[in-house]
Amino acid sequence: MKNLAGLMQQAKQMQANMEAMQAKLEAAQIEGVSGAGLVRVTLTGKGILKSIKIDPKVVDAAETEMLEDLIVAAHADAKSKLDAFAEAEMKTATGGMQLPAGLKLPF
Repeated sequence: MKNLAGLMQQAKQMQANMEAMQAKLEAAQIEGVSGAGLVRVTLTGKGILKSIKIDPKVVDAAETEMLEDLIVAAHADAKSKLDAFAEAEMKTATGGMQLPAGLKLPF
């Protein structure tokens, strides 16, 4: 029974860590850039596009396709950084314990 009590305590601690991680993710804002900083996008920790900043130098009616590509690239950069941030936070919250494949946690 002593082991069970210890296991329950670990589970409570992990739950508290997960709640703290989710709060940290919700508060996070991750910026992605492309075109050497000409286009910047900011995502929330939940992956919602918060803002887009475009340097006026790239706003040219003849170059809309390039601008569209830069926006997509900046968004992909921010999403990649967000995924890495979320993974690092998950490792911290779980104490490095690997979760089963396919287990989706709400964040």
